[in-house]
Amino acid sequence: MVPEGYSRVAAVDCGTNSIRLLVADVNPATGELLELDRRMTIVRLGQDVDRTGRLAPEALERTFAACREYADVIRELGAAEVRFVATSASRDAENRDEFVRGVLDILGVEPEVITGDQEAEFSFTGATKELTGRADLTTPYLVVDIGGGSTEFVVGDEHVRAARSVDVGCVRMTERHLVHEGKVSDPPTEEQIAAIRADIEAALDLAERTVPLREAHTLVGLAGSVTTVSAIAQELPEYDSARIHHSRVPRDRVREITEWLLRSTHAERAAVPSLHPGRVDVIAAGALVLLAIMERTGAEEVVVSEHDILDGIAWSLA
Repeated sequence: MVPEGYSRVAAVDCGTNSIRLLVADVNPATGELLELDRRMTIVRLGQDVDRTGRLAPEALERTFAACREYADVIRELGAAEVRFVATSASRDAENRDEFVRGVLDILGVEPEVITGDQEAEFSFTGATKELTGRADLTTPYLVVDIGGGSTEFVVGDEHVRAARSVDVGCVRMTERHLVHEGKVSDPPTEEQIAAIRADIEAALDLAERTVPLREAHTLVGLAGSVTTVSAIAQELPEYDSARIHHSRVPRDRVREITEWLLRSTHAERAAVPSLHPGRVDVIAAGALVLLAIMERTGAEEVVVSEHDILDGIAWSLA
């Protein structure tokens, strides 16, 4: 039963590393979002896209399998509208038409391969809608969405002032710099870490041409790399969305975690109970992106949000 004044909607966000679903009842008049189902599947759609320019057949099949599961959930919960947004990997791929056809067949909606700027707008709305009016967080916000293939930077208060998407993400940096003869370096060499750092710094230079990164008063971090760093910082016995949402992680703690991740072996990272198996090989690069952003902007802490582009997509349907 959908409450009066609400609409039941389904939002799907398909990124480079994961695909996620949110089914929610949204009320545009009150600004309330009642979550019914939120789930994530690691599909690594962006596998080898940086190298080959194409979506791999096995990556497409993993993604379509998740879509079939999501279609069942959407049907069971009776969402009236569905919006499927696809980001970095499917923007870059030569065979994106194959991906579009598969999603359309399974979910009955065509995936919208959005621009980085649109991605940033959705992320900002999803992350900040519930922060408005909080006395302990001053605006403007810098919302940073560290994905698998790209990172979005958005500065704004009630509305977006400036946004930019750059091609650094946890999967892209790992595949570009840490994979040798088909295996991820375990742990990476100083030269490999320096190469990732150089890419990140160049991307931050690019972002700063458009977005005044250092003018923001509150850094809000989104997506799996950031939420995982928070889970590790809190030493959670398992991934706990409620404890991660709106947690704050100081820069020194982010540095400490990043340095440990870069020194650790695959087995040591896999033993962290809050770390999703699909992130074990890419979390070090993702944490390094976050640390570099905090150092560049001077942010003393990051406010971690579990509400992000998915929530922004849901709001766009309201």
